Amino acid sequence: MSILDKSTKSNALKSLRDKHIFYNLPPEILIEKTLKLNQGLITESGALAVNTGTYTGRSPKDKFIVKDEITKDTIWWGDVNQPLETEVFENLYRKVISYLENKDVYIRDSYVCASNEYRLNLKIVTETPWQNLFANNLFLRPTKPELENFVPDWEIIVASGFYANPEIDGTRQSNFTIINFKRKKILIGGSAYTGEIKKSVFTILNFILPKERKVLPMHCSANSSAKKDTAIFFGLSGTGKTTLSADPERELIGDDEHGWDDTKIFNFEGGCYAKCVNLTQEKEPQIFNAIKKGTLLENVEFYPGTNKVDYSNTSITENTRAAYPLHFINNAIVPSIGDIPKNIFFLTCDAFGILPPISKLTPGQAMYHFISGYTAKVAGTEAGINEPQATFSACFGEPFLPLHPTEYAEILGNKIKEHNVKVWLINTGWSGGEYIVGERIKLSYTRAMISSVLEGKLENAEYNEDDYFGLAIPSSCPNVPTEILDPRNTWIDKYRYDAIAENLASMFKTNFKKYSEFANAEILKGGPSIKSHSL
Repeated sequence: MSILDKSTKSNALKSLRDKHIFYNLPPEILIEKTLKLNQGLITESGALAVNTGTYTGRSPKDKFIVKDEITKDTIWWGDVNQPLETEVFENLYRKVISYLENKDVYIRDSYVCASNEYRLNLKIVTETPWQNLFANNLFLRPTKPELENFVPDWEIIVASGFYANPEIDGTRQSNFTIINFKRKKILIGGSAYTGEIKKSVFTILNFILPKERKVLPMHCSANSSAKKDTAIFFGLSGTGKTTLSADPERELIGDDEHGWDDTKIFNFEGGCYAKCVNLTQEKEPQIFNAIKKGTLLENVEFYPGTNKVDYSNTSITENTRAAYPLHFINNAIVPSIGDIPKNIFFLTCDAFGILPPISKLTPGQAMYHFISGYTAKVAGTEAGINEPQATFSACFGEPFLPLHPTEYAEILGNKIKEHNVKVWLINTGWSGGEYIVGERIKLSYTRAMISSVLEGKLENAEYNEDDYFGLAIPSSCPNVPTEILDPRNTWIDKYRYDAIAENLASMFKTNFKKYSEFANAEILKGGPSIKSHSL
């Protein structure tokens, strides 16, 4: 009988047989155990700080999906979704369970999807108490009555201290994340980075919800006003998704993962996993103030001789993180459900300084840019990335897409047209040159542009079409200098702008070739259309 077969009710803790099993411990006990094990320390603000070790970001090349009768003809196989044979999974599963048998393990019952009709119950088994705290903070927390008759739909087993032998176990290297849709299990080993837990759950929802429930899963943040005008923000890590959705003037629905059905959007999670690099109370007060007792901080450094976090110190990684329950944000909506969005923002951090700070997209352009998912990847978000670089990530979350990106894009396009949703491309990156010579667009300007959209101030604005992407650029925007709206105007060397703009447009087209076979005519028409430009 394995640890997962034993009773996981709280009275099991009284059994000598189950002395190593700690079930649904409250945060304060998990923190206490972490401190006793010398696995973390308390910061000046009261948060628990830990170091995740070798891996401070996800390792996408070490994520696998078991190939069986459920997945063989449905998964988008390739670099993103790597197949693993059932026998390989079962052998590793037995080894991991054997490894955990005589260790302390921490079991937590959680669930995802704030809308009850899509609820998915999770049993999460971790090797460290602080990983269990992460699960408590990030996922939705059942009530005491719900725990009495809790039946998990999926199990997630995290053995961060178990290292595979690639030659014997069939993995690429010693760490691994394996998803088994038939067995409804996720197996994680060799890495203590908690983002692997979070994103493996997102991956299974990206398969289940569109296929079985016709729901669009989205890598986005979302907020709403008192008038219930929901806005959603797509974007990869570092583009401002969490920052821009944490607006003190609006209510937060969620910061990272949502579903969109016929009548509403809903948060998948019960917490936030915010980036902390260069965090200040002045720039991001809601996130800063959420880092308190009960919050888990990962891979941060301190001012010498103190327990005060130095958020500008990236000596461990730029991917420093804070995991906290959603209710730590004082204006969060509970339950985290919102109306159909009126505005969608695609956030991109353009390292080349070419895309405009704000532009309006047609439905075809929205689907094209959604599939493209262009941004500049921020250092440290993934293992092996040491400096910012331009990248394309389908649907702003390619590593988590088990289906072909066009399937998600067509659902999005249909919803945009059905509900007359406005879609905006927001560049939070550079202006006046590439990231080496240009300047980062001020957060205050980005906030002003988004506020103008939400307040309807750009409804009747004049728009000009750019010459490389066909984007509609407003000629003016309240509280934003007019001269920065057309990015070409911000460059001293116009010839260089044109050369780089044409190159970026060509990069979009080259990247899109791998999707074009399955893309409809409207999507294909939404891509760059380079016009001649005379100085």
